[in-house]
Amino acid sequence: MTYAKLPGLTWDGTVYENEEMGTLEALLPTGGWPTAHAPAMVELPNGDLLCCWFAGTYEGSADVHIICSVLPHDGTKWLEPVNISGDPTRSEQNPSLFYGPDNAVWAMYTAQLDRVEGKDNMQFTAVVRCQKSTDGGKTWGDYTTVFPEEGTFCRQPIQVLSNGRWIFANWLCTDSAEGLSGDPTAFRISDDEGKTWRMVMMPGSNGHVHANVIELEPGHLVAFMRNREAYRIHRSESFDWGETWTVPAPTPLPNNNSSISAVKLQSGRIAIAYNPTCTPNPVPGKAAWPGLRCPVAVALSEDGGLTFPIIRWMERGEGYMGDENKTNNKQYEYPYLMQGRDGMLHLAYAARTRQGIKYVRFSEQDVLGAKRETVGLYNPTAAQSR
Repeated sequence: MTYAKLPGLTWDGTVYENEEMGTLEALLPTGGWPTAHAPAMVELPNGDLLCCWFAGTYEGSADVHIICSVLPHDGTKWLEPVNISGDPTRSEQNPSLFYGPDNAVWAMYTAQLDRVEGKDNMQFTAVVRCQKSTDGGKTWGDYTTVFPEEGTFCRQPIQVLSNGRWIFANWLCTDSAEGLSGDPTAFRISDDEGKTWRMVMMPGSNGHVHANVIELEPGHLVAFMRNREAYRIHRSESFDWGETWTVPAPTPLPNNNSSISAVKLQSGRIAIAYNPTCTPNPVPGKAAWPGLRCPVAVALSEDGGLTFPIIRWMERGEGYMGDENKTNNKQYEYPYLMQGRDGMLHLAYAARTRQGIKYVRFSEQDVLGAKRETVGLYNPTAAQSR
């Protein structure tokens, strides 16, 4: 396949080759909406790639809804997005995509009431809905409310464990001054392919959200979480298929109270996409919003997410560094990372301060940046201290 060379990246979905980075990149069509946020992707059996996100005037407003674009398997241009949702009374956010056993694409997302005077955040009214497509994302059926408990939020798609169990990470939002600091992580577990669900709480998880579940080996799970204190990505473990979890502990990776995305690669490594920034003085139990959500990095771990000796900035943005240059950088945030059946990595994130969604395709070797024999000489402790 031949791709045009950068420069030339425009909001029309055309995939270009970035010779300097060794990646393929595209800016997805915006659908005419002024803001875009929180993308998610899934690969279809025919090789098409779907990307969905929420679009509208402003996060939390009732005109915010879920839209979906398709990258046909020839891989040259993303198509104009189509609407998935459209409840005029609710702000529909944080979609995820899952290819179900019914051969349909499931779009799971939150739906919260519109903004009201005196309330900046209505997440405590959110429920989780599902809409399905049986034609590869071109059209979507009516929604069903899967989790009607108000305050339920989600981000990572349903994960299918090696024993067939489904696990779906949530966090529970409350209406209080400390609501965002208090959001605990909960997991929905299903042993009958989503027909029934039960909830498992993670202990000591207030302020730990956006859990990404990975199965290291049968029954042994890890979850990586965004931290409201804007300090570090946190990690929790389960040794019994998600029935019980350890109290979250910090990893070496910084977190700026923005979404992360973690996946187990075919090589066995764990890859995490994130913004490598944090607040220098976290206050325990208090949410912080440092603001800087740039650049976007991908980090690799070979020990189940305890250390990350290999890190590459996949999105450098405007390239400014330091607190005095914050206003010179646009925001590149809420990455979603997945691996295709052919081994290629697909990364999507809100770009240029939510003007739209950017897509990047690359290989694991592009992150490693050297022959494996050389990478093996790295000292993880030294690499983390740089």
